[in-house]
Amino acid sequence: MQEDLLRPREVAAIFGVRTPTIARWAREGRLTPLRTPGGHRRYSRAAVRDVLTADRAAAGRARRTAGPTGLESQVT
Repeated sequence: MQEDLLRPREVAAIFGVRTPTIARWAREGRLTPLRTPGGHRRYSRAAVRDVLTADRAAAGRARRTAGPTGLESQVT
């Protein structure tokens, strides 16, 4: 089971953000940490995958609905 848990710095690397961002996301409820007996935060690989998938889907929807950017309108 330990291999299914990620440290905050590993989660930060996956998302391309800094470790304090992961702590903020936990406070906001975006990611729910598990606690080790020593009180350290760990994140389940499945939960991280779910958030990553949702973020990518939202980004795809935003690109489709945003319309052309300035650069795209200069090309067409």
